[in-house]
Amino acid sequence: MGHTKILDLFCGTGGFSKGFENAKGGNYRVILGIDTRRDSLATFKANHDGALALCQDVRGVDWQVLRERVGVKRGEIGVVVGGPPCQGFSSIRPHRSSNTDDPRNDLFLAFAACVDSFRPRTFVMENVVGLATHNRGRDIASIEETFARIGYQCDWKILNAAHFGVPQRRERLILVGMERTASFRWPEPSHASDHSTIGYRDGSRMLRPENQSLFCKARPLEPAVSVMDAIGDLPMVKPGGEAYDYDRPSITPYQCARRGSCKRLTWHNATAHREQMMEIIRHSGPNIFSIPRNLVSSGFSSCYSRLAPDEPSVTITVNFVHPASNRCIHPVADRALTPREGARLQSFDDDFRFVGSRTQVVKQIGNAVPPLLGTVIAEAIAPMACS
Repeated sequence: MGHTKILDLFCGTGGFSKGFENAKGGNYRVILGIDTRRDSLATFKANHDGALALCQDVRGVDWQVLRERVGVKRGEIGVVVGGPPCQGFSSIRPHRSSNTDDPRNDLFLAFAACVDSFRPRTFVMENVVGLATHNRGRDIASIEETFARIGYQCDWKILNAAHFGVPQRRERLILVGMERTASFRWPEPSHASDHSTIGYRDGSRMLRPENQSLFCKARPLEPAVSVMDAIGDLPMVKPGGEAYDYDRPSITPYQCARRGSCKRLTWHNATAHREQMMEIIRHSGPNIFSIPRNLVSSGFSSCYSRLAPDEPSVTITVNFVHPASNRCIHPVADRALTPREGARLQSFDDDFRFVGSRTQVVKQIGNAVPPLLGTVIAEAIAPMACS
């Protein structure tokens, strides 16, 4: 059987599509990634051998010309994946080739145009959970209508990555589009967590353990993967320090899976905090209220906070090496997370190669879709995509 070809729009590092390539059977192959950020594309290229990395705004792509460039005919692509920014969806209208109210709407319309041009067997669009309720649900309905007009039926769910083996309570909306004759079954949650995903009025849209009655084959769930389950085998570097060698064995299944056969560490370098910040970090606890008032004057409740060792992480952001911005202080060490620890919490394997400056790589990691979540979705849509 030949490979199932994937196009990755708004690809960033390519973490989501890398998860597809890691899926059981090894049948998926990414052939194209498009993004406007050159450093992210360099990382994408380093981890997707043979794929074309195109630095371009999708709104300027001639999809027919691109089909010829990558050498595929309509219907030969198995999957198009991507996460078009949704902030401008409030004024989107189906059937329009452009929208002058908000240029970000054109990013979604370009995604739809790509789907219409390549005619994949299925596509996956991931986005923020707020899309479900934005504009009182009219936006998600408009998106579904747009795809219906070009011959695709859609289904979408809200999920928490912690329920699928990712050591992070990252909430996302996943929309799957398929040809009208296809059928699709959503993956079952595999892990239990006490932290529920954001609510939605239609409970059937929530892909969570509490809804096990929705699934035909309910099974006992594993405990959610915790922060230390994920990073506990990494060397305990000091602020400003760096480690290149593992100094202890992997213990948990998650640690073993992420380390694999990797022999050398990369990007395990800690921020060199100033003494004022070090004093704050030494007082840090579950929220900002653990810090004496004379040390911090303002900030959200999650600022200057320490991650709980026995729970999944909060959502990793693009500032996870800066304690002033979010909860990112190591559970045990008096410092912020290293880029490698952030990558572990995002489910990147240790041999995934990041390209760019430390600042760029941290942003790449924070912006990524967890590869392990990509693997879960890839295996669920395989009956459609790989047929």
